Amino acid sequence: MAARRSYSRTNTRYAQTRNTDRSVSGMYVYGNTVTKPTYEPDRENVRPQRPKRRASSQVRRNRKQAMHMNPAYVIFLTVAAIAALVICINYIQLQSTITEHSKKITSMQEELAQLKEENTTRENAVLDSVNLDEIRDKAQNELGMVYASQDQIINYEDPAADYVKQYEDIPESGVLAQSDNNAG
Repeated sequence: MAARRSYSRTNTRYAQTRNTDRSVSGMYVYGNTVTKPTYEPDRENVRPQRPKRRASSQVRRNRKQAMHMNPAYVIFLTVAAIAALVICINYIQLQSTITEHSKKITSMQEELAQLKEENTTRENAVLDSVNLDEIRDKAQNELGMVYASQDQIINYEDPAADYVKQYEDIPESGVLAQSDNNAG
């Protein structure tokens, strides 16, 4: 490879000395580097300069008038910019509030799920600890309790509530005194 490099260097030098008056684009370069040309290209021929022309007085007046802004227009633009800024600030504040509320809702939902799971666990523990057969045996054998007979059961209607607190005997008719709200 070293021999190849030396060959390409000598070959390039030979081509450069031989083609000094011709363009370098016809020269081949062997290897992985390209040498810099030994001359600077003419920049004057690339882009000819145009002579500067002066603008007419009408064009100058039009340009000056286009640069001038009406004070009412400036005030309108200022008010519009301030309004846009206020709207953007309010929008960002609303987004911030929404994000904060959604984080709070998420944390409350996680807390609710945890409490529901804990409640279910405790309920299952209570239900597992209660043995109804054992309670029935204890009530019948130790306490002497018996099931009610058919003649002991009195059906009654209470128009005022779903449940009744019994402070006195239930009448034989099974109808309790009606309240003033349901009379009539």
